[in-house]
Amino acid sequence: MLMFTPLFLFSLLGSSPSPDTATAFHLSLPPASDGFPSAAAWQTAEPVVFNSDWQGKNADSELETQVRVLWNSDTLFLHYRSRYRVLTVFPDADPSGRRNHLWDRDVVEVFLQPDPTYPGHYFEFEVSPNGYWIDLDIEHGDRSDPNSGMKCRTHIDAKQKVWTAEIAIPLRSMAQHFDPSAVWRLNFFRVEGPTEPRFYSSWRPTNTPQPNFHVPTAFGKLRFLPSADSK
Repeated sequence: MLMFTPLFLFSLLGSSPSPDTATAFHLSLPPASDGFPSAAAWQTAEPVVFNSDWQGKNADSELETQVRVLWNSDTLFLHYRSRYRVLTVFPDADPSGRRNHLWDRDVVEVFLQPDPTYPGHYFEFEVSPNGYWIDLDIEHGDRSDPNSGMKCRTHIDAKQKVWTAEIAIPLRSMAQHFDPSAVWRLNFFRVEGPTEPRFYSSWRPTNTPQPNFHVPTAFGKLRFLPSADSK
């Protein structure tokens, strides 16, 4: 956060998503006992890939981020794969792992807006490489704790210089009555670096003069791909 200052399945569908649209693929099998999809299930989702800054400039393949999205009737799942140079994290957090101002160190982020007709309201979820997290309910710039019940887990591959994060967010924490035919708005972000200038990376550019992710008008779309049984 910045302060307010499966390829085969895709070929069957006939076309790739537009550049401003991410697809949440339906998770046909129950999650594993730990509550997260299996590695094989993640591979069925087409990744969103970005490596440019918040203005869509300064692309850096060594800081590439891939995001895959899955869903079932209860949960939205996200998988981040982030290449990195140097990791910078906080050494402490609440006993639960929740850490305020997590965005002041390395993080991956997603902003989700279930109701685009109310553009001033959206949710923010962040995870750090060492597994700390924060969830926020944003309403016209005011932040509150949504008590979303999100879960996350992370892994660092120091040899390959890649870290991954998996996030599970209960849908009921964002939408009282989830409708998979609805189109949500969202954006994916990444921050890396101990001091300025840090790398502020964005899937959909916000194009602000200074780094700022809180630009709902720049959000892309999230479409939920129906389950095979519902077709």
